[in-house]
Amino acid sequence: MAIKYYKLLDILQRKELSKGDFSKMTGFSSATVAKLSTHKPVNMEIIDRVCKVFNCQPGDILEYVPDDDINS
Repeated sequence: MAIKYYKLLDILQRKELSKGDFSKMTGFSSATVAKLSTHKPVNMEIIDRVCKVFNCQPGDILEYVPDDDINS
C-alpha cells in the first residue's frame, strides 16, 4: 500500500499519546488503530475523524509513498 501514516504516528509520539489514548480520543476500535499503525487501508471517515480530533489536514497525518514494484 502506498499510503503511509508515519506523520500520524509521529504526532502521537510527540504528544506522548499511547494507542489506547488515541483510541479513546477518536472512538476508534483497536482494530482501526492497528490498521493505522501498520499502514493498512482505512476509509475516509477515519481520516476525517483524525483530522477533526487533531484539527489538521489529511496531509498532516498521511503521506503517499510509491511502491517500488508499481511499474513492474
